[in-house]
Amino acid sequence: MKLVLAMLKHETNTFSPIVTDLARFEAWGLYHGQAAIDAYAKTNMPLGVYLKLAREIGAEVVLPVAAEAMPGGKVTREAYAALCKPILDAVRAGCDGCLLDLHGAMVTEDTDDGEGTLLEQIRAIAPTLPIAVTLDLHCNLTQRMVDHCDALIGYKTYPHVDMDIVAERVGRILLGWLQGKRGKPVMAWRQLPLLSQTLAQGTADEPMKGLINACHAAEAAGLPAATVFGGFALADIKDAGTSVITIGDDFAQADAAAARIAKLAWEQRDIFLYKHRDLQETVAQAKATEADGPIVLLDHADNCGSGGTQDVMSVIAEVLRQGLQDVAVGAVWDPEAVRQMQAAGVGATMTLKLGGKTDMPAIHEKAQPLILTGRVRTITDGEWVVRGPMYTGYTVKMGPTAVFETAGMQIVVVSNHHEPWDTGVFTSVGIDPTAKKYLLLKSRIHYRAGFAPLAKATFTLDGVGVTTSDNTKLDYQHLRKPLYPFDRLNDWP
Repeated sequence: MKLVLAMLKHETNTFSPIVTDLARFEAWGLYHGQAAIDAYAKTNMPLGVYLKLAREIGAEVVLPVAAEAMPGGKVTREAYAALCKPILDAVRAGCDGCLLDLHGAMVTEDTDDGEGTLLEQIRAIAPTLPIAVTLDLHCNLTQRMVDHCDALIGYKTYPHVDMDIVAERVGRILLGWLQGKRGKPVMAWRQLPLLSQTLAQGTADEPMKGLINACHAAEAAGLPAATVFGGFALADIKDAGTSVITIGDDFAQADAAAARIAKLAWEQRDIFLYKHRDLQETVAQAKATEADGPIVLLDHADNCGSGGTQDVMSVIAEVLRQGLQDVAVGAVWDPEAVRQMQAAGVGATMTLKLGGKTDMPAIHEKAQPLILTGRVRTITDGEWVVRGPMYTGYTVKMGPTAVFETAGMQIVVVSNHHEPWDTGVFTSVGIDPTAKKYLLLKSRIHYRAGFAPLAKATFTLDGVGVTTSDNTKLDYQHLRKPLYPFDRLNDWP
């Protein structure tokens, strides 16, 4: 048996000013052939699982490309074509099955449905090829995706600590069919008229907690697979929003489960919306909180893990203004500031215009750096291996990195965008996060993978940025109608 495995992942924030070109994929991780196998074989990511399953059955493996970029703006047509071509060429050369690790929210300059378009192109080459796909919980599922694969599944955790589990489930479904051990899988899906917000999609919280439990219950009762996608609200496209998909042994089984879970999601639509609070008041509340251990402060509107520029300084400025002490910040993206600190050297005292390098025209915000005087504490190459539960075993490349110390605050400054979901963002530069009073993280929910066990209290700070959860700041033009919460819908379907 010959299997084509591949990864092509990007979460596209159509409001983000960040250009997602080939260089952005290269900065996070772009591998071909044996280099891709070496990079992922020992990780808990879907490719690592696919490789394991292939070894179990003695299959020949072709892994033409493993590509991922940190979320940002639309993927350029050149990058998309360059990354799809190796996959299409491998399928064209012939294979018995295809196992793909995709995201589900890729928008390019030429298509709003990067995954569906790729799958359609694969099907055009090999119309009967068995295809399985693993997708992110924030997938904006489309009819094209469903039509052009045989088994589709999504993560059940946010933060995404079950990538290996769901990949194994869908991989075994497809390989069981290929080996004649089970029939052809059948899928059913529902697209809800609901644009839910990412801050309300943590799977330890309601409503997602109950919906994920419903998926687990359906699987325990014999359904091969059930998935609820929160969707990605920062993509201004027709298919953005919440959906459910199931895999059954027959359509009636799959369709009944999909309908049941979708109805449960719709009944809880009101709690899929985040309610904002005043930034000054929330920081003051955090300052007044007594805790024996780190207090986590979330600068969620500038989360590069959802396409944020990671250089907005408004929340940091407010924390400094209110005089919070013993704060570690992870992290500010500012390659220019890193170069200045490298030139000055460790121990140097200097004044920096930190952050504020990127205008955000989609939300009518101009770049505003923060002028700070402090000391260069640490300089590193920014590389470290994830030891926590998300992306375990993967080598993170933050690029040249420095720590700037000012007014009771240590700021990790990076050259490549990186969301702090693992404590390595601090320990790799000599900061012990467990010893800090405050950890200010440019993250939304993924921080929980590495930091939730440390946090004695957590405050969500509503700052400025293109990953805002305030719909009034986003000029949507392409969403389908009717769609909650923009349209008041009482009944569905």
